Amino acid sequence: MFRKITFQNGLRLVTEKLSGTKAVTVLVLVGAGSRYEHHEIRGISHFLEHMFFKGANKFKDTKEVSEAIDSVGGEFNAFTGKEYAGYYVKVASENLEIACDVLSDMLIHYKFKQEEIEKERGVILEEYNMYQDTPMYQIGWNFESLIFGDQPLGWDQIGTKELIKSVNHEDFVKYKEQLYTPDNTVIAVAGNIDHKAVTDMISKYFEIEVKEKAYNFKLLEKKDGGRVYLKDKKTEQAHVAIGFPGYAEENKDHWALKLLAVILGGNMSSRMFLGVREAKGLSYYIHTSTDNYMDGGVIVTNAGVDLSRIDEAVSGIIAEYKKVKDEDVPEAELKKSKAYLKGKMVLSLEDCEEFAHLLAKYELLHKAAKDPEEIMKLIDEVKVADIRRVAKDLF
Repeated sequence: MFRKITFQNGLRLVTEKLSGTKAVTVLVLVGAGSRYEHHEIRGISHFLEHMFFKGANKFKDTKEVSEAIDSVGGEFNAFTGKEYAGYYVKVASENLEIACDVLSDMLIHYKFKQEEIEKERGVILEEYNMYQDTPMYQIGWNFESLIFGDQPLGWDQIGTKELIKSVNHEDFVKYKEQLYTPDNTVIAVAGNIDHKAVTDMISKYFEIEVKEKAYNFKLLEKKDGGRVYLKDKKTEQAHVAIGFPGYAEENKDHWALKLLAVILGGNMSSRMFLGVREAKGLSYYIHTSTDNYMDGGVIVTNAGVDLSRIDEAVSGIIAEYKKVKDEDVPEAELKKSKAYLKGKMVLSLEDCEEFAHLLAKYELLHKAAKDPEEIMKLIDEVKVADIRRVAKDLF
């Protein structure tokens, strides 16, 4: 069972002791994803994530930051999503203090040196180019731009070339001070830990001055992003994304939609895989997934198909959407999808990094961390009628 503590400055700590591991993950999650941006600063959240690794007080540059973790065989990384950014270190449990030391130094005593910013521009521009050259990645962002239109949820996290080429030290400091506040930060520590020792260590290393975040992201507006997006690019394979607006994460049918995605294209025995890939040989990869945000979401089927059979693949995918809308899913198929979803959760949570992410995400966004058992109970409560109702509503 996890434990939660809120410090006097508003910083929240969630801890979970996992007896089956000798590792520990310290994850810092901050409500500072790309939804907090406007046109002029599109991409600053992601660029800022890179800059935290460029050195601070104790670990003065990228080399020292890296060596501190590498010297104990640890892992460290960061990510920028639409609603939050995350920074984590995963180490053997006896090296917990090193993880706290490195993370707190980079996030509290940052420098954002202008010369480091200039060097990092090139790195991020190459990352931008990589996504442009990788249709399998890029198509997901193209699809969300159709669903959400010209607003932050419809933009990709990498941002614009204009921002990447022009952002400077003052911009980073301003954005960081507005959002990287204790009330907008959650630290999750999961693994082979002692709760009291972790609490004392976080209290020691993360003394952040009391300050409230400057603003919340704007709620989703209805904007027409269009219905079809086509891009001609010289490739040996066509990449297709077909889907619909989905539900917000707090919607009562959130887990019904997750199960519907599993039934449609969540695994190798799903309808899309068997009906489009196996029966017709139309695609190499095909999968259906959902993205869920605080006030909106999507369900989408992605496929890599033969250039000469695109229309046939599109028709096959749409036929599966129509079938699940018009006919009840058999009870046995729903039962199988529940077992699959719960089994995948169990496997992923064997990793203390995934466990920390689960706790931190729910605590940051919903102000209520959840045990896996609570989530599994919600999955078990979904009925065949719920799947049919969701399919009729969305498709």
